[in-house]
Amino acid sequence: MAGRAAVCSVPLRKLCACSSQGQAPMIIPKYWAEARLQHRERRRQVTVRRFGWSDLSLEQAQAHAEARVADAMAQIRAGVELARRERRVAYNGADGLPIREEVVQRKGESVITRNGYGALCLNTPNVLFADIDFVEAPDWRLRWTLTGLLALAFALALGSAFGQGWGSALVGGLLLGLIVGGVLSRLLFRSWMALSGGVEGLARRRIQRFVERRPDWRLHVYRTPAGLRLLAMHRLFDPREPEVAAAFEALGVDADYARMCRNQNCFRARLTPKPWRIDLPRLRSPYAAAWRPEHADLPARRSWVAKYERASQGFAACRHVDALGSGQEHAVAAQVRQLHDSVCKSASVLPLA
Repeated sequence: MAGRAAVCSVPLRKLCACSSQGQAPMIIPKYWAEARLQHRERRRQVTVRRFGWSDLSLEQAQAHAEARVADAMAQIRAGVELARRERRVAYNGADGLPIREEVVQRKGESVITRNGYGALCLNTPNVLFADIDFVEAPDWRLRWTLTGLLALAFALALGSAFGQGWGSALVGGLLLGLIVGGVLSRLLFRSWMALSGGVEGLARRRIQRFVERRPDWRLHVYRTPAGLRLLAMHRLFDPREPEVAAAFEALGVDADYARMCRNQNCFRARLTPKPWRIDLPRLRSPYAAAWRPEHADLPARRSWVAKYERASQGFAACRHVDALGSGQEHAVAAQVRQLHDSVCKSASVLPLA
């Protein structure tokens, strides 16, 4: 085996900044490293790469990476099926790796980071955010149910009308069913949406029903470019508690976002525009593998950030539209809301991006 992995003696809970007492830490490390390990056996070479992270130092991040790569290699040699490498993406929180982004600002327990395409994001360990994207297309189950029924009907019609073999009739029926089923499902979806008051009206009513069943909640509602954002104000939440999972399911929160909250022990909200919505290319991260704080000072990155900050002044990330429920607002949640609203420009009439 080439290379020898150092043993990381620092527990993971000490490698990342902690949140509220008694709650698991929010995992947004400051330092990142990557380790590589090779093993040759019977003319077969196995190469394994793993990331490591720390809030303490680059050395601790490297030790953590080497411990993780040694553990992964041991499992692979024992016959366990594991990925040889972890995807090199800046934000992978939904898939198990911590959020790998530049830490721009820390304010109390909240952390503002710059994500993989350049926008600022607010990460908080205990103030519940939930984004709800508008449903713009029919559910795939509706489309395929209609397709199946229409394919069967067309097959029977073709077989009876032209005396074709059932194989040819089924193929023809399936092709016609795919075409007509797609068109019909879209027409039915648009008709249903029109009768329901549109995608936003449908989402707003779902939120209203949610609050009516929970009179002690207090929710602020924001309009985003593609949906609605909710901010719970009445108490603090542990992202892994059952009530959070139940609320996300009842509200129709995106499954990837819900998984990220659970894996990273945090809630998250984008604070500034997506660059392509303000006629800028997305940020091309200059690092190949692991984020390091000094990468923030690379000239190409600093130039892009300066252009982005100038262009984003004329846009808002969301707009405040309503406050629901009768619960009292928690002081910590109020501080987080003030930070969120000021950076998002949620009280302005600027276009959303």
